Order: sequence, then structure tokens, then C-alpha cells
Amino acid sequence: MEKKLAHHLSIYLEQYKEPTYEVSKLPTLNNTLSQFHQWANGKPVIAAYDVAKPGEESYYFLLIDWHRNNNYYLVIYAHDKSTTIAELNKIIEENGVNFLSWKYNPLKRDGKNDIRKSYYKHTFGTTTMNIPLPTLTVEIEGFLTQLFKLCHNRVRADKIVDIYDFQ
Repeated sequence: MEKKLAHHLSIYLEQYKEPTYEVSKLPTLNNTLSQFHQWANGKPVIAAYDVAKPGEESYYFLLIDWHRNNNYYLVIYAHDKSTTIAELNKIIEENGVNFLSWKYNPLKRDGKNDIRKSYYKHTFGTTTMNIPLPTLTVEIEGFLTQLFKLCHNRVRADKIVDIYDFQ
């Protein structure tokens, strides 16, 4: 996504004050993170947030130049910072509305990715999720709800091979 769009998203996140989600901005030094994760440290960021749904999950949201090519991503990290849950940067436009588009594409090295994809598609209807980008602060809660749903679905599909024996 363009830097300008990532910046607008950061403004909406900072203005969000509803009780459904707790959004806390992380400190940055010269618009970079340090001591966060080896994949993110030192890369240009617009902002980074700890986003929690009280009593449920929490994630880190980074608005970051992920590949250092002036193409910004919303990267969502697990709260233990062990891995990314989603890397979103593809913008699609339909009927004048911009969507952040994400596709489930597991890359585990255990030979079971086809099972994961099949489960994801069967359970959630498609492997692609298009989330409307907020254009006002009041739209942030719906945006966060969709992102949390994406994360929940991703983690659930990734773990499906641990729950059922697909021999």
C-alpha cells in the first residue's frame, strides 16, 4: 500500500477510543522499531501498535515498509512475536471502495499445506479475504473485527493438521 494510505490508517488507529479493542502505540526511534523481531527491526515504520480485544486475543500491528521498497504493509504479529500471522498490502478497488486483500497461502514445510488450504476454503468459503479500508475513525472497529477474524481463521487453519489425523 502507499505510504500515504498507511499514514491515514495510523491516524484512525490512534483516534480509536472504543472499549471493544485496546490500541496502544509502540515507541519507535527514528521511525523504526528496535528489539521487536529480527524481521522488523530497523525497517521504516509509520507506526506500530499493540492491539488487544480484552479477555481474548492480542496482536501487534505494524505499518511497515516490509521489503524496504516504499511499499507499506500491515503486518500482524502473534503477541509472543514468534511469527507473523498476516502480511497485508494488496489494495483492490470495487465500486469506489478500497479493500485490503489477503489470501490464505500456508507455507509450512510439513507437506500438509494442501490440507490446510482445503480446510480453510471449505470452512470459510474462500481463501481470500477483502477487508474494507476505513475512511473514518468510526469505521476502525469493524476493520479491527475483520482483522481479528482473519487472524483467528488463519491460526485455526494452520493448526487443523494437529487436531485431526490426516494420514
